[in-house]
Amino acid sequence: MTCFPDRIMATVEIENLPYQADPDYDSLPSIGLIVLATDYTIEDEFRFILEQFPAVRLYHSRIANADSITPESLADMADKITDSAALLPSENNLGVIAYGCTSATATIGEDQVFRLIRKAKPQAFITTPITAAVAAFNAFEAKRIGVLTPYISEVNQVIANCIRQQGFQVPILGSYNEKRDSIVSRISPQSIKDAVYRLTDKVDADAIFVSCTSIRMADFCEELEADTGLPVTSSNHAMAWHTLRLAGLETQPEGLGSLYSKKLAF
Repeated sequence: MTCFPDRIMATVEIENLPYQADPDYDSLPSIGLIVLATDYTIEDEFRFILEQFPAVRLYHSRIANADSITPESLADMADKITDSAALLPSENNLGVIAYGCTSATATIGEDQVFRLIRKAKPQAFITTPITAAVAAFNAFEAKRIGVLTPYISEVNQVIANCIRQQGFQVPILGSYNEKRDSIVSRISPQSIKDAVYRLTDKVDADAIFVSCTSIRMADFCEELEADTGLPVTSSNHAMAWHTLRLAGLETQPEGLGSLYSKKLAF
């Protein structure tokens, strides 16, 4: 389209229009979420859960990572965490920041992830999928955790050891042995359900944890609990709950599984 200045009519401009700031804006809790570049799932799952918590603002920041999930590629993310956290809004009421990678947290170390985020956001509460999963296990009063992952063997051992170091047993661990994170997000709900059923058929466990923020299952955790008779959670499911509880929100919505009926167990 070509503009012809001589044919443009004069525009009336009104500047410095009066406005009022929303008095409730700063009172709403805000959550920051650091998302892997290869993650196609976590934002949708958080939005699905936050529909039950309408008075919450959610901000995202992406972090570069390799699609191939190996101990080496996970460790490489450490150098990028602070910069990704710094891209989140600087407003004072950004109360909680969640780092969205289970396997990287276990590889880098939970304390180190916390330290790297606090370099950019020193005042915020921080959680990770590992942090949240442990909080969920304690809320469930569970000690024997059946674990399902998409990871290769080397990463599985890091996850299992991390859970054991927190004082829990891992009597069974199932895996799809899929290295590519972008493929993990495409694993079907039925495949996840079938794997959980297989795990619970093999050994006695107190709870089931499905590891990886690329896994889609927040909308059927409650169904799996009904089918297995066990508490069930996942990386996104647990981290959204933990984030909301850290933000001071005690709402107990229906349809999200037994975890969302529980408070933090300190």
